[in-house]
Amino acid sequence: MKKDLIRQMPLGERPYERCERYGPAALSDSELLAVLLRNGTKDRGVGQIADEVLKLCGDERPLGRLINLSGDELKKIDGIGRVKAIELLCLCELSKRMWRQSRFGGRVHVSSPGDAASWYMEELRYLDKEQVCILLLDSRQYILSDIKMSVGTADMSLVSVREIVRQALLKDASRLIFVHNHPSGDPAPSNEDIETTKMLARGCDFVGIRMLDSIIIGDGIYFSFTEKGKKLEQL
Repeated sequence: MKKDLIRQMPLGERPYERCERYGPAALSDSELLAVLLRNGTKDRGVGQIADEVLKLCGDERPLGRLINLSGDELKKIDGIGRVKAIELLCLCELSKRMWRQSRFGGRVHVSSPGDAASWYMEELRYLDKEQVCILLLDSRQYILSDIKMSVGTADMSLVSVREIVRQALLKDASRLIFVHNHPSGDPAPSNEDIETTKMLARGCDFVGIRMLDSIIIGDGIYFSFTEKGKKLEQL
């Protein structure tokens, strides 16, 4: 007999019925995923597939890491094909946007390093690779665009000053904040971070774009060069 099929559970124990009776908060992480995945395969129940998705995320705060899984990673799980992977990716993106809208509202004004760090914190803090982002602002420091530049390292061998400046000019930005994460969870800047910040500040200054800050995201904490009293143009 096939295991872990929702239809084989007693009616009162099925996630759909329990959600209807008690609300979604009564469901476990695995049950919530099972509802969203809807069905399994002929050999694997949807509950098993949901458990494997969470296992792929790791034992510590798996839902935090779920939002950063790629489609290729998801499709490695037996029972998740192209369609289910896309559905989960869209769910994760929707979750990010819902969180940001509930946290920041409509048009977003960045008035402090903490605002910029909060914009990225939940997205970057769980990554196991470095993600480089640029936050582009207008002259009144409202967000124009949030651009992901590279994954892997914040070293200038991969992060191109020219490309960052080009993106800022395309968006007609007059302000820029450079952001990346440290997978270790410790946001203390490395020598490479300092050198990258220095090079980018000079590049922005050359074309008349003001670089407001360079921010490093750790696990629930961040480092801001300007907050620490470091003048970017004097690094």
